[in-house]
Amino acid sequence: MARLAAASLVGTAIEFFDFFVYGTAAALVLGPLFFPTFSPVAGTLAAFGTFAVGFLSRPLGSIVFGHVGDRHGRRPVLFASLLLTGCATVAVGCVPAYESIGVAAPVLLLVLRFLQGLGLGGEWGGAVLLTAEHAPERRRALWASFPQIGPAVGFLLANGVMLALTAGLSDADFRSWGWRVPFWAAGLLAAAGLALRSSLAETPQFEELAAEGRRATAPLSEVVRGHWRLVLLTAGALAVGYAVFYTVSTWALAYGTERLGVSSTVMLTCVMAAVAIKGAATPFLAMLGDRYGRRTLCLAGCAASALWMFPMVALLHTARPLLMFLGFLGSLLAFITMFAVVAAYLPELYEPRVRCTGAAVGYNLAGVLGGALTPIVATAVSGGGSGPPWGVAAYLTVVALVSLGCFALLPETLPARAAVPEPERAPA
Repeated sequence: MARLAAASLVGTAIEFFDFFVYGTAAALVLGPLFFPTFSPVAGTLAAFGTFAVGFLSRPLGSIVFGHVGDRHGRRPVLFASLLLTGCATVAVGCVPAYESIGVAAPVLLLVLRFLQGLGLGGEWGGAVLLTAEHAPERRRALWASFPQIGPAVGFLLANGVMLALTAGLSDADFRSWGWRVPFWAAGLLAAAGLALRSSLAETPQFEELAAEGRRATAPLSEVVRGHWRLVLLTAGALAVGYAVFYTVSTWALAYGTERLGVSSTVMLTCVMAAVAIKGAATPFLAMLGDRYGRRTLCLAGCAASALWMFPMVALLHTARPLLMFLGFLGSLLAFITMFAVVAAYLPELYEPRVRCTGAAVGYNLAGVLGGALTPIVATAVSGGGSGPPWGVAAYLTVVALVSLGCFALLPETLPARAAVPEPERAPA
C-alpha cells in the first residue's frame, strides 16, 4: 500500500503541477503577453478564460479515460493521462507571445489548455481507484487520501518555481522567458512519473470484474441511465471545494498584486504556506473520515466554508501578509476537511463496474461549476471601489450553502464494522 500510495501521490502531484503552473501564470503574466490589446482587467479576465477551458475539458477527459478504466483497467489510465498532460504543458511553454504570431498565440494557448484538462480529467479517477480498490476497508479513506495530497505538492512545486523566478529575475526577463521555465520542466517530471508507475499492478476489484465477465460495455451510458442523480449531487456537493481553492490560489493572487499593490512574491509566499499546512493535514483528516464517516466530514467542511468566506475576504483586503495567510489557511482547512475523504467517498458511492467513469465525471463536473467560473466571477464582482470585495464573499457563501444541501442528500458510505472500534466488536 505504501508503494501504491506513493506512486499515486507522485503522479497526481506532477499532473497538478502542470495544471497549477498555468493558473499562476494566468494570474501574473498571460494577460499582457497574450491579450495585450485588452485593458488590464479585461486581459486578466481573458487569461482566466483560457484557465477555465482546462476545467471545461476535464469532464470530457473523465468520460474518455473513465471508459478506458472501466473497460481495460485502472492502470492504463495512469500512463495515458500523465503523458497527455505532460506533453501539453511543455508545449504551452513554447507558444510565442501575441506580438510574434498575433491571434494564433491565444488560440494555441486555448488548445493546449484544453488538452491539459483532458489529461487531468482522467488522472484523478485512475490514481484514486488504484489506492481505494487496493486499500483495506477500515483504512480506505487514509490510503485514498494520498492522491489528494498530490495537488498540494504540485501547487507548491509550481509556485515555488514561480516564486524563485520572480525573485531572481528582473520583471522584463520574467515576462520574456522566465515564466516558461516551469512549463519546460514539466517534461522531466512527466518522464519520472511514468517510470515510477511502470511497475504498478492492476486493482483486485477490476481483475475480479474482468475474470467474471462483468465489465461494463458502455460505462457512460450506464452512469447516465442509472446514476444521473448521483452524478449531479456529487458535482454540486464538491463545487464549493473547487471554488474555495481557486479563489485562494488564483483569484487572490491577481487581486493582491493588481488591486492591493502587494508584490507577487509576498502573495505567493502567503498562499504557499497555507497550502503546505493543508497538505500536511490531509491524512489526519482522512483518518477522522475512517472513524466518524465521510459524509460527516464533508458536511463539517461545507459549514466551515460558509462561515469563513467573509472573514477571509476581510483579512485579504488588509494586505498584511500574516493576516492574509490566516485568511487563506482557514479557507483551505475547511476545503480539505471535505476533500481529504472524497477519494474514498466517491468510489464507494458507485458500483465497481462503472466506478471509474461515475466518480471521475462527478468530480470533474464539480471543477467546471466551482473551479472554472470562480476566478472569472470573482474578478467580475470584486468591484472597483476601495472597500473589501464583499461580492466575492457572498458568491462563495452561496456556493457553500448549495454544496451543503447536496451533501445532505447523499448517503453515508462508511462500512458499519469500520465505525466500531475493534475491541468493542462482538465475536463472529
